[in-house]
Amino acid sequence: MGLNRTIASARAHRSPTASSPSPPQLSGDFHRLWGAYSVSQAGSAVGAGALPLVAIMLLDSSALQISLLAVISGLAAAVIVLPLGPWVEFRRKRPVMIGADLLRFAALASVPIAAALSALTYEQLCVVAVVQTAGTIVFSAASGAHLKHLVTVDQRVTANSRFETSQWTANSLGSPIGGVLVSWLGATASITVDAASFLVSALGIRRLRSPEPPPPARQSASSRGREAIEGWRHILHHPGLRALFVNAIIFGGAITASTPIIAVFMLRDLHLTPWQYGLALGLPCLGGILGSLTAGPLTTRYGLRRVLLTTGVARTLWMGLIPLAPPGTPGLIIITLADTLLLFMAGTFNPTFAAYRMNHTSEHCLSRVLTAWSITSKLTQPIFIAAAGILAAATGPRTALTATAALTLTSAVFLPWKTARPTPRRQSRPANVAHPAPHPGSPRNRLPNAVTATATSTRGRTQNER
Repeated sequence: MGLNRTIASARAHRSPTASSPSPPQLSGDFHRLWGAYSVSQAGSAVGAGALPLVAIMLLDSSALQISLLAVISGLAAAVIVLPLGPWVEFRRKRPVMIGADLLRFAALASVPIAAALSALTYEQLCVVAVVQTAGTIVFSAASGAHLKHLVTVDQRVTANSRFETSQWTANSLGSPIGGVLVSWLGATASITVDAASFLVSALGIRRLRSPEPPPPARQSASSRGREAIEGWRHILHHPGLRALFVNAIIFGGAITASTPIIAVFMLRDLHLTPWQYGLALGLPCLGGILGSLTAGPLTTRYGLRRVLLTTGVARTLWMGLIPLAPPGTPGLIIITLADTLLLFMAGTFNPTFAAYRMNHTSEHCLSRVLTAWSITSKLTQPIFIAAAGILAAATGPRTALTATAALTLTSAVFLPWKTARPTPRRQSRPANVAHPAPHPGSPRNRLPNAVTATATSTRGRTQNER
């Protein structure tokens, strides 16, 4: 049994002062995929919030319709994807990823085409939002499982941190670029860029040279219903994953719920200008970039478990500063500093979280675990948002933000404090390439791009769903 323990488990017990060799060099295929992923992330960041924008500018949709666009996409996508978890699990992952990319490309590309033909409808936007969200969940499930097969254990944190860096960089630059494109070229310009980015991603995956390993074998005795819920069963029966699952629900829900309230708090209560609000959203992304760059070196030196727990606690400490912010420039400085520190810790936490989940989930249910994680996030976050909105309406934004800050602190209790044994690997051969699951939500959960206006804020992207 000792031979079956993962390298990550051994590294977690090393002394902090012990010298550790550098992880094996990532392959050329990995860097090609990294480039394709970065283009896709940049396109998605440019197109974030584009569907509500199109609904407002071209269809004159009401506030209720804009809200329903987000709700319908999340609920319908969860229902659609639930039976697809086993389907993804027992198939080769590259064709699934390519198919998900092409499906999202076609759905998004239909919007500017329909708009040009004066045939765009609200119902079409709802369908596009559902397809976009479902495609994101399916892609995440396939690519996360593919990553476990295609990189060595020592490369997992490093690989995830590279993609994390790309995502934070895209988030910091994408929204301003999207705004400029819409101003110059019209409401559908950013959606066109987003659609093209998925096509580039599909072509990048198609260029992989190494052979893909066969998928897990299906157990003939298992019922389809049991297969569909196997992801949740695995999570709830594993102490470490169960703790992180609750942690993700609470932390991601609280951060997402705070997003619209912070906008009201800054613009109305603190009397900040729109450009100051934009600065407070964009500048902290540098913290996410720096945090992602430190994840690999810190894990190499101190071990995955220690970094996971330390940054998991540290990322909960900064939300409490935001309700204390005074009006004017001092408040802007406090909020920007708090968000920067939060994103730095979240940027470090995300890759270690993804590697931990990989190490403790077998190949036979990893896709379903990732699907279960994503579906749960999509279903629970609207509840947090609604509850925080009701509280803000009854007591004011400052009180509501204090409540969400308390929730983030509570989430630290549900980190995997007890040592859990990693799932034995079914194969020990190293792999050559990787493709990441898009950013779970969360360290900051990345809401389905172009689905809801609040997704344009970096505050919704700290809960990793990979």
